[in-house]
Amino acid sequence: MRRMKVIIPVMLITISMGVLAFSKLRKEDPPGKNEVIIGLVGQILKDGHYQPKAIDDKFSKEVFEKFLKNLDSEKKFFLKSDIENLKPLSTHIDNELMGEPLDCFNAINDLIKKRVAEAAALYPEILAKPFDFSREEKVTLDPDKVDYPADEAARKEAWRKVLKYRTLEKYSELIEARDKQDKKDTAKAKTDVQLEADARAKVKQVYDRYFDRLKNRQDDNERFSTYVNSITATMDPHTDFFPPDEKRAFEEQMAGKFFGIGAQLREEDGKIRIVSIVTGSPSWKEGNLKANDVILKVAQGDKEPLDITGYAVEDAVKVIRGEKGTVVKLTVKSVDGTIKDVSIVRDEIVLDETFAKSAIIGGQHKIGYIYLPEFYADFQDRNGARCAEDVAKEITKLKAENVEGIILDLRFNGGGSLQDVVQMAGLFIPDGPVVQVKSRSGEPMVLRDRDKSVQYGGPLAIMVNEYSASASEIMAAAMQDYKRAVIIGSNSTYGKGTVQRMFSLDEFYSNKELGPLGAIKLTQQKFYRANGGSTQLKGVNSDIVLPDPYYEVAERKDKDAMNWDEIPKANFTPWVDPVPVAALKANSDKRLANNEAFKTMNENIATLKKMDAQESYSLNYQTYKTEQKNNANALKRYDSVNDKVKELEISSLKVDLDKIGNDTSKLARNKDWLKFRQKDIYLDEAVNVMNDLIGMTASKVNGRLANK
Repeated sequence: MRRMKVIIPVMLITISMGVLAFSKLRKEDPPGKNEVIIGLVGQILKDGHYQPKAIDDKFSKEVFEKFLKNLDSEKKFFLKSDIENLKPLSTHIDNELMGEPLDCFNAINDLIKKRVAEAAALYPEILAKPFDFSREEKVTLDPDKVDYPADEAARKEAWRKVLKYRTLEKYSELIEARDKQDKKDTAKAKTDVQLEADARAKVKQVYDRYFDRLKNRQDDNERFSTYVNSITATMDPHTDFFPPDEKRAFEEQMAGKFFGIGAQLREEDGKIRIVSIVTGSPSWKEGNLKANDVILKVAQGDKEPLDITGYAVEDAVKVIRGEKGTVVKLTVKSVDGTIKDVSIVRDEIVLDETFAKSAIIGGQHKIGYIYLPEFYADFQDRNGARCAEDVAKEITKLKAENVEGIILDLRFNGGGSLQDVVQMAGLFIPDGPVVQVKSRSGEPMVLRDRDKSVQYGGPLAIMVNEYSASASEIMAAAMQDYKRAVIIGSNSTYGKGTVQRMFSLDEFYSNKELGPLGAIKLTQQKFYRANGGSTQLKGVNSDIVLPDPYYEVAERKDKDAMNWDEIPKANFTPWVDPVPVAALKANSDKRLANNEAFKTMNENIATLKKMDAQESYSLNYQTYKTEQKNNANALKRYDSVNDKVKELEISSLKVDLDKIGNDTSKLARNKDWLKFRQKDIYLDEAVNVMNDLIGMTASKVNGRLANK
């Protein structure tokens, strides 16, 4: 998720003193670069983290397990005896953070290189022989359900089953493709035996690339970075170590310098997974890629697709990027389990499409719609774009159109500027506290709106989902605490109630011979609602809960996430005309009970959860084929959800269309933006809720608050 861009008071003196002590401690025996980085990270975590865990043997054991999992996530390299032999070092990591030699890292690093080399010799041998798909046997793919192999024979058997399953997947695809060919062209059709050999060859290509990266491109520095991040992530999920190259990439990302198709990627268990879609990018405009989708293959136009399983992110990016105007075709496995081909025309990212944008939704009532993709703010330019000012301008335009209510859409909004969320909340309420911020020491600081005026006092709804985080949660929580708006969406938002700041390690240790050391992004503050409750972990609960296909993606999924707590309530006065949440919820519940689209979505979610609960998979072709057919039929119902949604009457404001003029590219992008929302099942229900809210409050609002 995007981090809060906030200027935060930092305990630089305490941290600097700690690092100075570390430097003196090692003066007689100058430390190497890795020792310096570990020492700095340990001192910064101890002296600067908002709520540091005790760096002791218990902490060490957690880091130890996390590092092993990061290196061998599928338990296909290490042997059970390896783990037992390494265990004495599991309590050494806290000592390493205090200046002792990196015995734990060095031992694990040396061993994983040896075990990878051994596995690299196994897979070609296994794939050299045909598989018998008529045998009844199963494989367990969930690493949490299996132990490390007891010995080398057990490890080879584990590899055999995994490779057989991957080959079965390819074999099934090849048979399906053959069966779809023209029946008259049977002379050219390959036999089952030939297709099985082709499938093994394709799987070997995937693992050739995978082991090439492990042996030749994943070096000691990369594994050391993984080691340090195992330490920081054990402190909390949002404290990270960035080696120099990644530090530069992170800073470019925060500055909004995106290139390519506009999909941010990460490698996870040998797969390239989409983290997020850059608003306004080619991927966003195309509309079919979603966060958590896995990219399986990449094709240049109509050429043969390249399987990128096992690729590093940087290698995947190289084949996805290309010249402007060219087509890249991605084969993607979606979060709903379906596999599809998505063609995207490469283009530059248009940054102005990341800004606030509004529209008019017609029907029973005239409703204003404001989409805010992030709480952006240009901190380098006093005259640069700021989201609070832009939303205020959109409200002014909507009021000129005499809208009867406004929907503010914060779905997939990962946060941003704290200053702007406080200012934005003030557009809808009189003066008062918006959020409380607490540092490691000291009393909570209340950030308040000091403007007594209310720019918009009419019916207000805020849309959220599980990806709404940080500043989005502050905005939704403030409007909920003041009883100013109805919150519509997921059961709860992401639950990121912490603030981070980036520290360059070079600021604390000067030795040019070592080269740049990288940076640490450190959690230093925590947010609390006006009512005293934290947004951390629990997020913000929606007033109107809608079925959410993006289940189990929030902060609470991480066992190292910081806890929820509360502080004293700030002194504030609720909105003079509280939103009738109970009545709105009762009406929405009735609609949802009879809504075929949401019924289908609920069935699909239940199907996905059932699939996720499956522990073992058949290696028999007929059984596999039957299971896949049943799964495909079960998930196919989800494709019909949008067909059951009525098309919204949504249009751009005339003033915006006049501004676009005859710019054909902007007109096309604007048309796509509207089309994407015309059959939005969630926006459709938000409009229904707003229609109810307008009907319930119109007589109270007219002439008194609406356009103050």
